Amino acid sequence: MIAKAPSEPVDVPPIVTRLARGEPVETVWRNELGGLTFRIGARFVKWMPVGDFSAEVVRLRWAAHFTPVPRVLGHGSDGTGSWLLTAGLPGRSAVDERWLRDPATAVRGIGAGLRALHDALPVQGCPFDWSAGQRIKRVESLTPRDIPPVDELVVCHGDACAPNTLLAGDGTCTGHVDLGALGLGDRWADLAIATWSTQWNYGPGWEGPLLEAYGVARDEERIGFYRRLWELSG
Repeated sequence: MIAKAPSEPVDVPPIVTRLARGEPVETVWRNELGGLTFRIGARFVKWMPVGDFSAEVVRLRWAAHFTPVPRVLGHGSDGTGSWLLTAGLPGRSAVDERWLRDPATAVRGIGAGLRALHDALPVQGCPFDWSAGQRIKRVESLTPRDIPPVDELVVCHGDACAPNTLLAGDGTCTGHVDLGALGLGDRWADLAIATWSTQWNYGPGWEGPLLEAYGVARDEERIGFYRRLWELSG
């Protein structure tokens, strides 16, 4: 199952109704783990039935000093699940219908936006780790010897799929969302997934334009490794 906007009615969790305080609630996203995202005016609520958002909260608050990310307004949990309330950012998701009709512009915005994110977030002093060495500990079929040498160390988004980039009307990136895995790693950990997601969301043929917009030549070895690690580490 690929994360997408739900086409069927969704039961709104009670906490979301309480946070809305009478405002209309719109369901805008469902992920493959049962998590939901709702729009309440200019605010957004992420809700999930298991786990919590503590990792994302601390990362959002750190990243907000350097790059456009959602501002945390509140978070918590109850007997049904956990929630994260944030202020909205300008722009639309790169998989909005507007951009599905214009993938050429969308993938350029994603590539340039990812490069801007990597350039803006400081490696020095980043307290979060998303390195292959850390992630591979959860994977029995890969060993440290399988990890390619780091091409360029950056602060990775951690889930650089197309839906997590927001684009302005002209296709320029206005910010990034869903930063629960943000941390230090090889830039190809993000690039491998960003390019892969163009296949899922726009069809074949868009990986090259994304890499061109980012400003890097394709690296088959690192793409192959980081896609395999993504699949195996969850």
